[in-house]
Amino acid sequence: MTAGPRYRLGVDVGGTHTDLVLLDVPTGQLLVEKVASTPKNPALGVLDGVRRFMARGITPADIGFFAHGTTITTNALLEMRGAKVGLLITNGFRAIQEVQMQARDTNLFDYFFSRPQPIAPQSMTREIPERSDYQGHVLIALDQDAVRRAARQLQAAGAESIAVNYLFSFMNPAHEEETRRIINKECPGLHVSLSSEVLPRIREWPRLSTTLLNAYLEPVLVRYIGALNKGLDDTGVSTPQRFLMQSNGGVMPFEAAIAGGRTVHTLFSGPAAGAQAAAWLAEEARTGLVTLDMGGTSADIAFIEGGAPLETTESIIARRQLDVPALDMTTISAGGGSIAGVDSGGFLTVGPQSAGADPGPACYGRGGTRPTVTDADVICGYLNPDYFLGGKQKLDVEAARRALESAVASPLKMDVLEAAAGIRRIVDMRMADEVRVFAAKRGVDLTAFTLLPFGGAGAVHAAAVAEELNMNRILVPPRPGAFSALGLLCTDIVHDYIRSELKPMADLTAEHAETIFSELEARALRELIAEGIKPEEAQYLRELDLRYSGQGYELRTPLDGLYDTALNAQSLVDARARFDERHKQIHGHAASDRPVEIVSYRLRLRVAALKYQPVAGGTPANPRAVSTALKGTRKIWFDAREPVEASVYERHGLDIGVSINGPAIVEQFDATTILPPGWTGRVDPMGNLILEKGR
Repeated sequence: MTAGPRYRLGVDVGGTHTDLVLLDVPTGQLLVEKVASTPKNPALGVLDGVRRFMARGITPADIGFFAHGTTITTNALLEMRGAKVGLLITNGFRAIQEVQMQARDTNLFDYFFSRPQPIAPQSMTREIPERSDYQGHVLIALDQDAVRRAARQLQAAGAESIAVNYLFSFMNPAHEEETRRIINKECPGLHVSLSSEVLPRIREWPRLSTTLLNAYLEPVLVRYIGALNKGLDDTGVSTPQRFLMQSNGGVMPFEAAIAGGRTVHTLFSGPAAGAQAAAWLAEEARTGLVTLDMGGTSADIAFIEGGAPLETTESIIARRQLDVPALDMTTISAGGGSIAGVDSGGFLTVGPQSAGADPGPACYGRGGTRPTVTDADVICGYLNPDYFLGGKQKLDVEAARRALESAVASPLKMDVLEAAAGIRRIVDMRMADEVRVFAAKRGVDLTAFTLLPFGGAGAVHAAAVAEELNMNRILVPPRPGAFSALGLLCTDIVHDYIRSELKPMADLTAEHAETIFSELEARALRELIAEGIKPEEAQYLRELDLRYSGQGYELRTPLDGLYDTALNAQSLVDARARFDERHKQIHGHAASDRPVEIVSYRLRLRVAALKYQPVAGGTPANPRAVSTALKGTRKIWFDAREPVEASVYERHGLDIGVSINGPAIVEQFDATTILPPGWTGRVDPMGNLILEKGR
């Protein structure tokens, strides 16, 4: 893919702030803007940031690349603000949405257990006479009249979107494709999601759940992209290279999301960009990183090993099954805007509710009256009320004090400092516990990893989290508050494809496997051309989902290095051996004497994009003394007992190679970094602030 005229713009919309990073390609210079998010219409915040760049002399027509990470679909699902959905399903199978996989996702002994509200209730579900067998052979022809009647009934009932999920359509999509043609003719304007396009793989409930999510959220995303496209055009950003971040760490063109079937690939769009930035920019990504993205509403955690984020193909979001490739991340409600209070039992709680961007924490002075983590940080002295966002926003310390007093300190009969310290302690412990559990599930030894905090609040809390985890090394990137936005300038165009076909591997021929992969590649090629991307720039990565006969789960087994231009018999032998190795690595044992089944074929298309390339700087011949970056001292509280006098530094005044000792505060436009006593900090050649705890 060719570079744009001059500038490349990455935008990350968070719960409190929208971050924008503009890369000047010829010089490598980065410009950063941070504006308040606009939850009712996130596009307004994005466009506000673009106009701020214009006010700094940037010509919008010179922006040749626009990449956008968004939580628009995630928030719509969490708040149940999606479209009204109708469901067409094979006759006799309407109960799949009720039965699901029978497993409970809560306490097994909960007598009041209930499943989430169905996306397509039974009143919006219609059974269609049709049937294909497990090999895709048609047993009962599609009843076209039944499809016409169902489509008209569902539209009359208010459906904006229809999900189509027929049995074994992943083996033969003809009935689903014909159903879409009928709906488009009978009810033009309705969105249609086909399971054979959204997730053409085995297992009926995950396929149905993922298709329903796509149908529920597609109208929301299409409307948003339409509004954003118009806004960009109106501001003079004319580039056709407009991309959305996906859950898998790659981007896709706006046109791909609008075309349908890919909306579900954006559900982890926001947090994925930060993990991608960590994998691309940090040298420690090879040896191991734990990323801690603490923003306004949540904290997102990911592991980076071998230079790449861990991935998963099966996720749960808002208690709903989502089986698409995604970076393996976990999210908890621990952000700067997380609201603190006292529960009915008289215990201090933090989250899950967030003050968000409107009204925001009490200290923002926008009408918020409920105390948040940010308010606690202000009271403990970590945040400079006169230097928030580089001084562009003043924080109201007294408003934070009043909120803490009324909602926490007074009910618990403690002083405000004790309340603030308690809030910080709870949120730090929750993040540490989540990292610890996540690491245990993935077999990660945290003592060998480096913690990489980012987001507006990550570096404020990183040292406390690291101490809980016995981690002794922290890497704070040069622009932690805008790190996720920068990640959008560090990724490629990525599309994932899958097709299931159960078959014993002993019966599989290389020719048959090559035929299926060729069909997937042909589909990818058609979509690339439709998106205006040069197909000769694409790389294709193949994988097989394999399992031992009788297993209920499978493992992704990459085929890279096992063939030249086409698969052969030896490729399959080597793939089986690689599967045994991966099974032993992940599960601790292998069964090389057991037969293996192939479950699915996977194809990943990657088109390399021009990425931000950080340049290492040398230690200055005459580095400035640390004292030139010293702004003064400030009292901060690590607990409610005694304050500590901390040195306050301006981050951009610290030259490469210089060191500072805690207790210290390092301030910059988009973030604040805290060094407790016993920690030291130094600036490495890449401009990262490396924090280490004395041993």
